[in-house]
Amino acid sequence: IMCASAKYNTRGPALIPRMKTKYRICYITLFSIVLLGLIATGVFQFWPHSIESSSDWTVEKRSVHDVPVVKLPDLSCRMHTCFDVYRCGFNPKNKIKVYIYSLKKYVDEYGTSVSNTISREYNELLTAISDSEFYTDDVNRACLFVPSIDVLNQNTLRIKETAQALAQLSRWDRGTNHLLFNMLPGGPPDYNTALDVPRDRAMLAGGGFSTWTYRQGYDVSIPVYSPLSGEVDLPERGPGPRRYFILSSQMALHPEYRSELEALQAENGESVLILDKCTNLSDGVPAVRKRCRKNQVFDYPQVLQESTFCVVLRGARLGQAVLSDVLQAGCVPVIIADSYILPFSEVLDWKRASVVIPEEKMPEMYSILQSVPQRQIEEMQRQARWFWEAYFQSMKAIALATLQIINDRIYPYAAISYEEWNDPPAVKWSSVSNPLFLPLIPPQSQGFTAIVLTYDRVESLFRVITEVSKVPSLSKLLVVWNNQNKNPPEDSLWPKIRVPLKVVRTAENKLSNRFFPYDEIETEAVLAIDDDIIMLTSDELQFGYEVWREFPDRLVGYPGRLHLWDHEMNKWKYESEWTNEVSMVLTGAAFYHKYFNYLYTYKMPGDIKNWVDAHMNCEDIAMNFLVANVTGKSVIKVTPRKKFKCPECTAIDGLSLDQTHMVERSECINKFASVFGTMPLKVVEHRADPVLYKDDFPEKLKSFPNIGSL
Repeated sequence: IMCASAKYNTRGPALIPRMKTKYRICYITLFSIVLLGLIATGVFQFWPHSIESSSDWTVEKRSVHDVPVVKLPDLSCRMHTCFDVYRCGFNPKNKIKVYIYSLKKYVDEYGTSVSNTISREYNELLTAISDSEFYTDDVNRACLFVPSIDVLNQNTLRIKETAQALAQLSRWDRGTNHLLFNMLPGGPPDYNTALDVPRDRAMLAGGGFSTWTYRQGYDVSIPVYSPLSGEVDLPERGPGPRRYFILSSQMALHPEYRSELEALQAENGESVLILDKCTNLSDGVPAVRKRCRKNQVFDYPQVLQESTFCVVLRGARLGQAVLSDVLQAGCVPVIIADSYILPFSEVLDWKRASVVIPEEKMPEMYSILQSVPQRQIEEMQRQARWFWEAYFQSMKAIALATLQIINDRIYPYAAISYEEWNDPPAVKWSSVSNPLFLPLIPPQSQGFTAIVLTYDRVESLFRVITEVSKVPSLSKLLVVWNNQNKNPPEDSLWPKIRVPLKVVRTAENKLSNRFFPYDEIETEAVLAIDDDIIMLTSDELQFGYEVWREFPDRLVGYPGRLHLWDHEMNKWKYESEWTNEVSMVLTGAAFYHKYFNYLYTYKMPGDIKNWVDAHMNCEDIAMNFLVANVTGKSVIKVTPRKKFKCPECTAIDGLSLDQTHMVERSECINKFASVFGTMPLKVVEHRADPVLYKDDFPEKLKSFPNIGSL
């Protein structure tokens, strides 16, 4: 007010200088007051200070380290948080019981149906469950509940009203112990990768999960069923090279993906076939059964059988029915869909049946696939067809696989093994299972019996006996004297060893004599060893025995060999060169269970045993076939040893040095595969070595320091 009055003073000119001075002083004073106020406010706000407590208002002084921690609830479901296993109770058969709600029609307040009539696919799914060993019609005995509300295809649903219908179910309880099946989730424009219907604690068996929506260990990723599976009968085609190397058959692909595929075809020519929707079909021809390339029309899905690899790209949804078609054709799927959770990936080993390529690596697809060995491609072709037959070909297969996965979570001690989920059943004269029924590993104290097959190499035989006797776990040594024209040495000439030594004379000179179930074999473990194998150390043999104890139904040996398919000759061949793979071990030094001696002698298929004795070769290959066929498992190679080198052996007495040896061995493999009706040998890329074997560590602290060289 003072400043204002000074500013608007109307007195005479004589007072103007004094008024100007007052005006200046006024504003300086006002500015100073405002400045001091701002400074005081800043000091109060930012200067470290505390508020002293008073009797009227107290604030508790507390360090940040003393603040109580409040843990927010985990909203993501797991079996131990959202599933009530106590409802499953004790079941002597280790099988969950599944109840299916009775079918009802749900309508809104206007009488309009909430969802369409139940689909044919969902009806087949419910029928499969009701016909299975999981089903119960007693709601009080049920462990798992399946609604009769069809949510397979979200396109047919009214989201809000469907959620209300689910909430009306008598045992819903926020979805606890309920299972929903959905194959086509989401809708335009974003196409969510999981069902948009609120489901709370309910499990979802979904056909298009991504890593963002999949609840690990709770939900189940299932295939998107292809209707063509029930309409088209594609006969199984044997593995091997096909007309095209890469084929793409999907329609309505994203333009960016299609341009990259077209570039791939332009670069690699006729080995790549990119198909699209046909636009010039005659009336009455179903477009879903045809694919076109320019003016050329192809039958679908039959054309898939003409390619080695088939591309499976993501579409609007991650899950694509074309994956099922590709598997049915025995074509190896090349899956290009980042973050996609593959169907039944909780139990299925997709590396054995497919190639997964990141989307950014799509231009490098051809070179990536060229690096896959032909043998691996053929195994993947077989595995792809097997996956379709076992888990994709019908709604029944999908439903039962889903329930089995949930069952294995609830009864893990009775769960199906990896081999049962992933190994296709071969045509065998005996079922693939562990024939030994050994719940525990054999006791180390029992040891093993060494069986040495010999003819007349006495000096070498004695050296073998001396070396083998140094193995701590040797229990007995049995010499099979295979020479009917010469007597074995006198008792006084044999090496003096710490374990019983028994000599058995045979009636005929047969290689199969080494695998006879002699009464003298009292241990479960048998070491078959030739009379010229003098290079194996006692550490190598003891380690081999320890490995066998962990895998008593396997052949455990030292030098490995491999069988390969010769595409030029169209037959199997025997391979002994350096490779990364092994499918056999030589029984010139190998551990196995004595049970296999009985099978070899009395249960060998066909004329294999007589054929071996007549040709004086391949008894070791025959034993490899036998064990693999009975167990469905691979051999185990131990230590780096690759070859047996015998310094005293010559071309006269060394069978393996015969120039025709490799040719004969290849003939053996083809002969045995024909008799068995399949190729039971399993190829693996690993071996067993002792811990600390190559570590820079004092030798005296290693359990097996003396492991031989190659």
